[in-house]
Amino acid sequence: MSHQIPLGLSDFRELRENDSYYVDKSLFIQEIIKRPGKVLLLPRPRRFGKTLNLSMLRYFFEKREDSLAHLFKGLFIEQDTDAMQHQG
Repeated sequence: MSHQIPLGLSDFRELRENDSYYVDKSLFIQEIIKRPGKVLLLPRPRRFGKTLNLSMLRYFFEKREDSLAHLFKGLFIEQDTDAMQHQG
């Protein structure tokens, strides 16, 4: 299956499972883990991926019965074993 360009798609799981193109921003998770705070502010311009980043964070940190680690396979965050301990 060839990669698709995800126009208007802002759900990280759907994007990864449908083999769509994705610019790897997973090191953003590492940045959040290393600089904890009470409030997380995401000041980004329109159409800059805020919803997709929040979706990625949700699937990374959300505690579920089924593991979602497969969504992060091949991304930069997978190489950080300390960060991957926070997954799920």
